[in-house]
Amino acid sequence: MKAIILSAGQGRRLLPLTSNLAKCCLPLRGASILEWQLRQISRCNIDETIVVTGFANEMVEAIVAGVSDETVRTLHNPMYAHTDNLGTCWEARAEMDGPFVLMNGDTLFEAAILQHLLACNKSYPITLATDTKRHFDLDDMKVITDGDRLLKVSKQLDISLVSGESIGLMMFDKTGADAFTTKLEEMMDKRDALKLWYLSAIDQLASEGIAGTCPIDGLSWCEVDDAADFAAASEVVRQWPR
Repeated sequence: MKAIILSAGQGRRLLPLTSNLAKCCLPLRGASILEWQLRQISRCNIDETIVVTGFANEMVEAIVAGVSDETVRTLHNPMYAHTDNLGTCWEARAEMDGPFVLMNGDTLFEAAILQHLLACNKSYPITLATDTKRHFDLDDMKVITDGDRLLKVSKQLDISLVSGESIGLMMFDKTGADAFTTKLEEMMDKRDALKLWYLSAIDQLASEGIAGTCPIDGLSWCEVDDAADFAAASEVVRQWPR
């Protein structure tokens, strides 16, 4: 099983912290966001990890080099400044040649979440890790489900129908990987492709009945979008083993 981390973005909502530093390089309790991710991945049944870089890629590559793990490597997205993460996934499509997990570079999660996802009942070619909470805001990547089947995933959904949120971590089997890369190729031919998120591709594939969910309620995770998230993340990771 391969892991692909999308770490190409600058994280402009975290300026000035990210003026010269990629978001994934930001330090949290003595380690970068990326190092926290790699530590959790190392505790799971993952054979190889690819970190897709973009902004300040030399800094990201230096972190990877310092990990001293031959199973971790980088892949540069040269068009990171002109595209959202659909384009970053498209740049990494050759790596999606078999079962893999895909994660956002700003999603922090304890190893138990990835372990749970990997062990989750593989009823669907694509499986999203999801969580629930009392209230959802406009920035949450919300989901609508029917049992464990994913029907819709988007930030713009009718709140009355929402059953949870995607945490930015998902698993593909070989069939799911093939369907995803085919959809990437199709969508990158569209005029607005550079402004799209890869979850818009997952949303379309969900309508074909090939995507499901794996609830991770009660397990520890967070995302780092802005300064408030960054401050909260420091307290979240404090509880995790190094």
